[in-house]
Amino acid sequence: MVLSLILIFIFSPILLFIYIICFIESGNPIFIQKRLGINKKPFYLLKFRTMNINTPSLASHLVNRNLVTKSGRIIRFLKLDELPQLINVIKGDMSLVGPRPCLSNQSELIKYRDNYGVFLSKPGITGLGQVRGVDMSNPQRLAKLDSQMISNLNQINYFKYLFLTVFGKGIGDRLKK
Repeated sequence: MVLSLILIFIFSPILLFIYIICFIESGNPIFIQKRLGINKKPFYLLKFRTMNINTPSLASHLVNRNLVTKSGRIIRFLKLDELPQLINVIKGDMSLVGPRPCLSNQSELIKYRDNYGVFLSKPGITGLGQVRGVDMSNPQRLAKLDSQMISNLNQINYFKYLFLTVFGKGIGDRLKK
């Protein structure tokens, strides 16, 4: 939580700049989406809006890439759309590192995560799946990596995943062509 407060302070000029750009482009710069957290408890995830306002609430790999805004392409590529989730960390809904929170309609991913006990951990902004480039389009592999990450999570790995994410390892969710 303390680290998130520090990061919000450090990134505040970038947060403000992105907020203004997204506001100019869409009129509604913050995207709020219901996700599943620890023990499948629903919470509202915050992100910068990088897709058109009327985009359906689906996993990114199911959404047509033409729905991404012009600035959204850059913001998503740099993973800056995730910065508002620092507020989710401060609120206690998320951790900096953990399995990415899924939507309640991602039944296949939920099934695999249940099998691997992934929902017993707090979701995170980044994790092993992200640094390895595995997104929610491969639910079984992602759930297995989430489980592996949770089993081996210690302070060294925690900061390793943060470092790898900040310095460009991995990719965001793929978009449907």
